[in-house]
Amino acid sequence: MAVLKVTKLGNPALRKPSEAIPKESIASPELQRLIRDMIETMREEDGVGIAAPQVGVSKQLAVIEVGENRRYPGKPAIPLTVLLNPRIVAASKKLVADWEGCLSVNDMRGQVPRAEWVDVEAFNPKGERLKFHAEGFFARVIQHECDHLAGKVFLDRMANLATLSHLHEFVRFWQQ
Repeated sequence: MAVLKVTKLGNPALRKPSEAIPKESIASPELQRLIRDMIETMREEDGVGIAAPQVGVSKQLAVIEVGENRRYPGKPAIPLTVLLNPRIVAASKKLVADWEGCLSVNDMRGQVPRAEWVDVEAFNPKGERLKFHAEGFFARVIQHECDHLAGKVFLDRMANLATLSHLHEFVRFWQQ
């Protein structure tokens, strides 16, 4: 396994919609290695999720996991979740604003409105179809990662850039 280089805002790879992964290639050694490397990269960078475009790969793949995380203290645990070709098939009309950051947008936080819950369809690393409901922080992270797969970053979703804060100032003035 390897820690991959995280692409930063300004890299065109972050703005390009990702390609679907053919079901027959899910079991390929290359894709399975990419999944393992993305998990290792997310953990090494203290992320709660990472999408393939964030490591320069234009594939519809995202990994999510939340445990004790210094970047998101107090957030509920989410078991390791690997999503291939994820689609949000339903979402609440109610939007909730909360703070987000991104491994590709270093040391910044901003309030982003997101659907309170989502229903998701995807494949897992074994090629099995997943259908599930996610709420709260899990739903937020899924939406954030799906945005990456569509070539968007959290800044694109901010309703008001007045909340955009450098991490040091966020911790000092906003983090509770």
